[in-house]
Amino acid sequence: MLEARDITLSFGRHRVLDGVSLSLRPGEVLGLAGPSGCGKSTLARVLALLLRPSSGTVSVDGTVVKGWRHRAPQRTAIGLIFQQPRLAVDPRFTLLDVIAEPLRAARRPLDRAHELAEELGLTPELFGRRPHEVSDGQLQRACVARALVLEPRYLICDEMTTMLDASTQAHLVGRIEAYRERTGAGVLAVSHDAELLHRWSDGNVRDWNPAPAPARNADPAPAS
Repeated sequence: MLEARDITLSFGRHRVLDGVSLSLRPGEVLGLAGPSGCGKSTLARVLALLLRPSSGTVSVDGTVVKGWRHRAPQRTAIGLIFQQPRLAVDPRFTLLDVIAEPLRAARRPLDRAHELAEELGLTPELFGRRPHEVSDGQLQRACVARALVLEPRYLICDEMTTMLDASTQAHLVGRIEAYRERTGAGVLAVSHDAELLHRWSDGNVRDWNPAPAPARNADPAPAS
């Protein structure tokens, strides 16, 4: 289980998360719905071990996380797909580089990058193109492949379909569902589109619209 318990996170005097708890079981699709600005994306980054909370704990399969970002041994157990792919990739990378980046970091063979690129609908002539040479949909396909390439046990989809046309949305959701069914991974689908979440998660949706927390003199703990 991927579990956040009593998570609090502040940026300067602004408290973004205040005592938030959430759990994701292997094999389930959990929808997290809420309006823009309510802290959904911040919580997604905490769960993906990219942001260290000011207080509270995150645990992965019963083990409490002690390190964050690259110092977290559980980091590869969690895949994260961002809303804006152009802000989530190195503009110097080709699409194949984007997908292969986690494999290189983990010192694993790169063959899986080619296979996933094709599974996600990227044709070989796109492999050598850079982000500015492809559409948003093509780049997001590469980002989904990157998130899946190390076969994470949990996948967090943070508004991943917002900028995409309906056919691309359906294709990416279908690929993630196929991955979940094959591996038993848990999927957290974050969106303000409640209708999409209810269809995807078969009604397993948490509606989240917390009241704004008061400003406090608290700074976020630095990442380590």
